[in-house]
Amino acid sequence: MPGIWIIFIIFALLSAGVSWRLRSKFNEYSQIGLTNGLSGKEIAERMLHENNIYDVRVLSVEGMLTDHYNPQDKTVNLSADVYYGRSVAAAAVAAHECGHAVQHATAYGPLKFRSAMVPFLTVSSSYLQWIILIGILLINTTIIPLAIGVALFAVTTLFSFVTLPVEFDASRRALAWVQNRNIVNQREYGFAKDALWWAAMTYVVAALGSLATLLYYASLLMGGRRSD
Repeated sequence: MPGIWIIFIIFALLSAGVSWRLRSKFNEYSQIGLTNGLSGKEIAERMLHENNIYDVRVLSVEGMLTDHYNPQDKTVNLSADVYYGRSVAAAAVAAHECGHAVQHATAYGPLKFRSAMVPFLTVSSSYLQWIILIGILLINTTIIPLAIGVALFAVTTLFSFVTLPVEFDASRRALAWVQNRNIVNQREYGFAKDALWWAAMTYVVAALGSLATLLYYASLLMGGRRSD
């Protein structure tokens, strides 16, 4: 199927392009200092406290763009550039991750659903590619392994699409808060919004790429059924 390889190449290029653009934007906005001079850590703690969240810790972690919220131990984990940074990029990322903490505290539906899927996906991801490989090799004998693999991959794809409203909502909460609390001025707000938009696009491309892969495996499965 030469067509499917073209699709894979397109998504690989899109993913690489969006990731490059995100890093470029982060680097650009990391050079623009906040007028108020607050650090990412200070912004994160202020947003948490103003949302009546006092049981979430703000930590510094290694790496670039490794920022994330961990609902298991209730920690907002910020990369050093964000934790210590006093830039527009640091403000945007710190507020976004705190947006996830606010989602958790308010029992935001998509986040609860996404979190419930994590244990299953953690286990299944260890075997998924092997099951699909075995299913493809045995497709002329039996379609059962491939059918199981497609079902597992469908859950993975669902997870990537459930992630989209979670990420967009966290950015919406972050941008509303930094604007309403005058954390950023009008110019800085535009930069922060642009940075978070590119971050969201990485999830969009990943979800669409996962869907394209699922459709490919599903087409192999349907082809195997017809040959039985």
